[in-house]
Amino acid sequence: MISEQHFSVVIVAGGKGLRAGGEIPKQFQPIGGKPILMRTIEAFYNFDYRMRMVVVLPEEFRFFWDELCERHNFRLPHTLINGGETRFHSVKNGLSEIREEEMVGIHDAARPFVSKEVIGRCYREAFDFRCGIIPVIEEKNSVRILAAYENRAVDRKKIRVVQTPQVFPADLLKAAYETPYREKFTDDASVAEDNGIQIRLVEGDEKNIKITTPLDLKFADYLCQYNLV
Repeated sequence: MISEQHFSVVIVAGGKGLRAGGEIPKQFQPIGGKPILMRTIEAFYNFDYRMRMVVVLPEEFRFFWDELCERHNFRLPHTLINGGETRFHSVKNGLSEIREEEMVGIHDAARPFVSKEVIGRCYREAFDFRCGIIPVIEEKNSVRILAAYENRAVDRKKIRVVQTPQVFPADLLKAAYETPYREKFTDDASVAEDNGIQIRLVEGDEKNIKITTPLDLKFADYLCQYNLV
């Protein structure tokens, strides 16, 4: 636990997530018999029950989420906020519920296996250094960068794959999100960095996967069924 500190998390589940297949967004699809989003909320509650959680959902699925919570007897406290046109706008909506004096994490709902160790590491570093903290892992594959008419190899030792939660002093991140949206804002660190916030990297976890495709769903279900996470 991080004692005597104000901290919160915005869990971003505002997208439709249809690349994972199925008739409902991926955050509501079950792995190991339980909706992904519930597992993600549980991960932060299990880290510290005092964690204040804001969940950003598509407005048209709020009633469906209420039904899922009843069906699974899910009672962990969280505040619901409507999603926006893009992830950027969904995060901005979620931040409206966060107090400036807090330390806030932004986390993808589709990363249900984030560990207590990764969560704790991100928040501790953010409190210690008062800057943006993002968890990363090394890239194992060979990678190439594309230019207009050519491509070239990149030294993978210099590449890091970004995960969430990305944790920031809330006052700094809320101010950063007042900037107009641009397509280059692919995550919260890119918004923060564009507004002069220092970014530090910490060790992530290979099990902190983002569920995106039907294959990801099957793999995540396998991990749950055999207690591998």
